[in-house]
Amino acid sequence: MALFTTLYSGSSGNCALVVHQGRYLLIDMGKSCRTTLKALSSLGLAVSDCEGILITHEHADHVAGLETFLKHYNVPVFSSAATLDMLESRGTLPPAIDAVAMDGRTEEIGGFTVKSFPTSHDVPCCGYRIRTPDGHTMALATDLGELTPVVAENLAGCSLVALEANYDAFSLHGGPYPYYLKVRIASDRGHLDNRACAAAVLDLIQDGCKKFALCHLSQTNNTPELALTTVYNVLLSAGIQPGRDVLIQAQSRNEVSTYIEF
Repeated sequence: MALFTTLYSGSSGNCALVVHQGRYLLIDMGKSCRTTLKALSSLGLAVSDCEGILITHEHADHVAGLETFLKHYNVPVFSSAATLDMLESRGTLPPAIDAVAMDGRTEEIGGFTVKSFPTSHDVPCCGYRIRTPDGHTMALATDLGELTPVVAENLAGCSLVALEANYDAFSLHGGPYPYYLKVRIASDRGHLDNRACAAAVLDLIQDGCKKFALCHLSQTNNTPELALTTVYNVLLSAGIQPGRDVLIQAQSRNEVSTYIEF
C-alpha cells in the first residue's frame, strides 16, 4: 500500500506527500525549507529518498520554500512550462536543477507514474494523478474555481482524491476580505468552496473512490468542522455514511496530517 499526507495544508502554505516503501514525491513547498525539512524528519524521511517535487503553480503559498530548498538539495522539479518559466525568472530554480515541463504529459518519476492536468485558476495551474509502483492511484486538485471535465476525468477511478475545500460561502461573503478578493476567490478561476467540494466527493464516491483528503482550507473563511459538516450532510442525504462507507479527512494547516493508506 501507498501512503498520502500533507506536511501542511491551507491558505498560508501547502505541501503534500505521496510515499511508497520509503521513496516519495512532494507536491508543492509553500512554507520555509526549515519547516518542510522538520516535517519530513518527523516522518523519518530523508531528502535523499525524494524522487521529485511536483509544483502546481507559482503562488507563494505553494513555492515559498522552494528556492532555499533547491540551493541545498538537487531534486528534480516538475510543473507546467509556464510555471517553470516564472520560477526561473525569479531565480527560484538554480541552473543545475533538472526542471521538467509536463503540460498534460505522463512522466515516470522514480517508480511513480505521474500525469499532470490543468485546473481552473487565475494563473497557469495543474493537478496531478499519481500511480505508485504497486499500481495504486491517487490524484490531487487544489486551487481550482470549478471542477472542469478535464479535472473530473483525471480524478475518476482513483483510490484516494485530495481535493480543495477552500472556503465556506457564507463565511467568505460575510467576512473581512475586500470585495475584489471575495469576487476573485468565488470566481470560476478562484477556489473551490465546501459545497462544490461535497458535490464532487459524492460524484467520485459513485465512481468508486472511498478515501478523500480535504485540502487548502482558508484560515479566515473556513474551518475543518465546517468543511467536514458540509461534506457529511451531502453524503448522508445520499445514504452514504462517512466513517463507515468512506473516509473523509480534513488536512491540518500547520502540522503533518495522519497518513491515509491507498
